[in-house]
Amino acid sequence: MESRQYFLDPEQLRVGIYVHLDLGWMDHPFTFNNFKIKNEKQLDQVKQLGLKRFRYDPLRSDCEPLPKAPPAAVPPPVAAPTPVEVPEDQPGVMDEFHTKRLEQLQDAIHECERKFMAASTTVRQATRNIKTQPRQVIKDVESLISDMVDSVMTESDVILHAMNGHTMGDESYVHALNVSVLALMLAKSLDMTVEDARHLGMAAIFHDMGKSEIPDRVLLKTDPLTKAEQSLVEQHTEIGARLAREVEMNARIVKVIMQHHECADGSGYPLGLKLDAIDPLARLVAIVNTYDNLCNPLNAAQSMTPYEALSHMFATQRNKFDSAMLKLLIKCLGVYPPGSIVYLSSGEYGIVLSVNPSKPLRPFVMLHMPEVPRETPMILDLSELPNMNITKCLRVNQLPKDVYDYLSPRKRISYFMNRDSAGES
Repeated sequence: MESRQYFLDPEQLRVGIYVHLDLGWMDHPFTFNNFKIKNEKQLDQVKQLGLKRFRYDPLRSDCEPLPKAPPAAVPPPVAAPTPVEVPEDQPGVMDEFHTKRLEQLQDAIHECERKFMAASTTVRQATRNIKTQPRQVIKDVESLISDMVDSVMTESDVILHAMNGHTMGDESYVHALNVSVLALMLAKSLDMTVEDARHLGMAAIFHDMGKSEIPDRVLLKTDPLTKAEQSLVEQHTEIGARLAREVEMNARIVKVIMQHHECADGSGYPLGLKLDAIDPLARLVAIVNTYDNLCNPLNAAQSMTPYEALSHMFATQRNKFDSAMLKLLIKCLGVYPPGSIVYLSSGEYGIVLSVNPSKPLRPFVMLHMPEVPRETPMILDLSELPNMNITKCLRVNQLPKDVYDYLSPRKRISYFMNRDSAGES
């Protein structure tokens, strides 16, 4: 049953009324189609839209509408009021700066999607061909990682995006790419040398290469593994290190592949090393590998939201990791990492598309706005909207169907990085 709708005439509008503008997004200057009128200037702008009547929400309004004027008391027509200059900090208004910023964000995301798909192709081919064409594969991946490192380490600001591009079958390569992207994001925050960052990126791409010799019946099993099966899976670190040596990878890369399942408390494998004995690059890969496995497990029904994954790691697993690196991951990803489904203080649903690690608490959010085409969605940069806040994080199954269909959250989250174009003119 549909909820009752309420309408009022333009002369009944007043400050404090929560209005719904039944217009296309490009047909008005406001950030949202529904909002509470904050002041007289905003009231004038709403009246100038030319609507014969306005839909409003009495429960979210601060006051009752003004009474209707009797027909005889209606004043003669007057000239339209002069357009009002709205200051930059005016809440709810999409000024020229924010319109341009939105275009920059959309362009940046499209460019990032293109780069992600190209990188995905390289990593997918590397995963398939490492045994048959090792030299060509290493050359191709070294080129990819070199480009990623040069981009990430030389830009003053980078943005981590959640990608919406379609995967191409085998998703093991997506995991490898995710781990490399997240690892390089942390490398930037750690001011890592370019050489170390390149070793890190290569090790992240190939960290699971030893699984190529583990039977699929074990790797793809969704039920709990037997002790024998778990022991077999754990051999992938040593197998991977052997394969890496055979194709003459750098010794540092080999070490990280061997150690990426070691834990700071000594509970890891294959050698049960403790924190100080684990290569720092392997400690970093261990953290982002665990995070991505929690968000993107083999059985998607067991997946955690990005928010839940970070909370779980900190609450129950922090003794297994380098504590400084774990805290850095949380700091860089923010409370609501890319891919998080959120509810905003405006009453809107959204999905976190991107986060700038230097401003982790104010991410970029794509809004659920049915009146806006899904192909060109409304994207907010919360760092530029101080009055807009995320009130809670949601699981996918908590979304109304129409919101789910519009936001189209992916069952598996993929990441890629791009420079922040905020400062461009």
